[in-house]
Amino acid sequence: MAISRVSRAFKDISLSFEPHPVTKDLPVLKNAAAITRSIRNLVQTIPNERFFQPLLGSDVRSSLFDFVDFGTATVIQEQILTTIANFEPRVNNVRVDVDPQPDNNTFEVTVLYNIIGQDIPAQQFTFLLEATR
Repeated sequence: MAISRVSRAFKDISLSFEPHPVTKDLPVLKNAAAITRSIRNLVQTIPNERFFQPLLGSDVRSSLFDFVDFGTATVIQEQILTTIANFEPRVNNVRVDVDPQPDNNTFEVTVLYNIIGQDIPAQQFTFLLEATR
């Protein structure tokens, strides 16, 4: 029988490292915002980029220099789904939609997910992937 996880509150610091204007503390990301930032970081991290965690990340960046079409979008979608399944245990029911935009040489990525153990609606966020030189 599978063990079900019950989520607690999640906290993470913002990677902007800009202090709060009044308290001068680092801003804190909580719950859905922390998980959203974690997923974006996982997608944008290249394998072997982090010391002592060579498998962490996705190979999405190498696909950004291919043709901007539905074939490449499908490859990117599978890479993102695999990365989330391997490295983000706090979510389930993940759905990823990748929309190629050839005129802008970008891919619009929409990620939908449920947070395990919390009774809140499904979370959704969208971001752009583009090749940078």
